[in-house]
Amino acid sequence: MRLPDRVTGLFLVGLGAAAAYGGWRLPPVPGQPVGPNVFPLVIGIGLALCGLAIAFGIGHSFEEEEEIVPYESGEAPAPRGKLYGLRALLPPALLLFYVAVADRVGFILTAGIIVFVTATALGARWRLALPLTALAPIAIHLIFSKLLRVPLPIGLLPMPW
Repeated sequence: MRLPDRVTGLFLVGLGAAAAYGGWRLPPVPGQPVGPNVFPLVIGIGLALCGLAIAFGIGHSFEEEEEIVPYESGEAPAPRGKLYGLRALLPPALLLFYVAVADRVGFILTAGIIVFVTATALGARWRLALPLTALAPIAIHLIFSKLLRVPLPIGLLPMPW
């Protein structure tokens, strides 16, 4: 089933508005400029704006139509292997891995492993996966510790801040 862009865009606008409203209703933390209400509010507003852009077709002219190449045998090629469909279990498996390992190993190393596994499972090459593995956990740790003031497990590799 294929839905028009206007329908999916308006659905995202509604979802973003609900998230922003839910974040707006959260009470602020006394004495802190950034509380638990900021994150869902920002995400909701961003989602609603992206939904509006999709609904109005902004950027649609930049998309190129895919050329449909018929298969010679008449069938689509089979997935890469027998376990190819199990990639759908990767997000919950990585979440369970984080819960089991993060307190002992720490956020930086655990998040690095998660980023590397996810990047390679999605088809990223080593040239992209390795720098992403090194930089993304540090950036996320910096955002959570400095901006949101959420303590993350220190573990084996403490951050200097």
